Amino acid sequence: MIEVPEGKVVVLSFRFIDLESDNLCRYDFVDVYSGHTNGQRLGRFCGTLKPGALVANSNKMLVQMISDANTAGNGFVAKFSAAEPHERGDQYCGGRLDKPSGSFKTPNWPDRDYPAGVTCSWHIVAPKNQLIELKFEKFDVERDNYCRYDYVAIFNGGEINDAKRIGKYCGDSPPAPITSERNELLVQFLSDLSLTADGFIGHYKFRPKKLPATTSPTTTTLSPTTTTLKPTVALCQQKCKRSGTLESNYCSSNFVITASVITTNTRGGSLHATVSIINVYKEGNLAIQQAGKNMSAKIIVVCKQCPLIRRGLNYVIMGQVEEDGKGKILPNSFTMSFKTKNQKILNILKNKQC
Repeated sequence: MIEVPEGKVVVLSFRFIDLESDNLCRYDFVDVYSGHTNGQRLGRFCGTLKPGALVANSNKMLVQMISDANTAGNGFVAKFSAAEPHERGDQYCGGRLDKPSGSFKTPNWPDRDYPAGVTCSWHIVAPKNQLIELKFEKFDVERDNYCRYDYVAIFNGGEINDAKRIGKYCGDSPPAPITSERNELLVQFLSDLSLTADGFIGHYKFRPKKLPATTSPTTTTLSPTTTTLKPTVALCQQKCKRSGTLESNYCSSNFVITASVITTNTRGGSLHATVSIINVYKEGNLAIQQAGKNMSAKIIVVCKQCPLIRRGLNYVIMGQVEEDGKGKILPNSFTMSFKTKNQKILNILKNKQC
């Protein structure tokens, strides 16, 4: 347990770390908590990549190392210091957010790029009977197909836990708006020691779990967003014929990916599919999930037979995005079987301004 004088906060910086490497840090790792083990976990670390400075919410911090009986590394060296609460600067960011609404941003925003080697964790806590709505106004984090270097990860609950991760994000397209499952969200930002970018600013607000009941008949109908997902006779009787080319459909589509269909499920005339992403050419607000090196997304084919997609096959998929981040494929959306020769055209389109 690290303790500094009352009125200050603990700042921990790793000078060296070498623990058994694992994507989920399951074997040898060091946990850092703000306060004690019942407090917010600021992060779990392993491997050799040094996290940025970690800042507790109070004058106490717990550092706990666990190792198994197998592979071992050299260990770690860290130093701690006392800082003023809410001190701003290159290495300080994160903290607890419990006001009804607010904002959070990367260090240096908007004057210059965020610094290298930073870890920030914002713990957003609403009252028990409320949820948290989160959206990013601006977003620019070093792009990588697998978000391996710099990224934002968002978790349901108050700690970093892959089972509760909503998504992992990078690039220059803001994530789709997010609503928490309960009254806590954790937003983690990490930058490595190389390239940086503009960064981001995000906003959150609390809202009741259930919207107030009303007797007005107009509010009992489906919202416009939901209605567009309901297959209608007129919509689904359209001829299922792909029109145009990759080039002519690229700019009018909200997202463009190549992907393999891994699961399909028919619900109410629509096809709900999970796809494993081969490559992202235009991300839009599509909610992309990541586990290790594998990325996936949820796609809804509004009229299940049009366009027809089959499990186990690879496709170029273009479409629009619902407010919840799911891809929406209408009969006039452009979908085609993916062949290696398509990559060259898509790579050219990716670098072209719409």
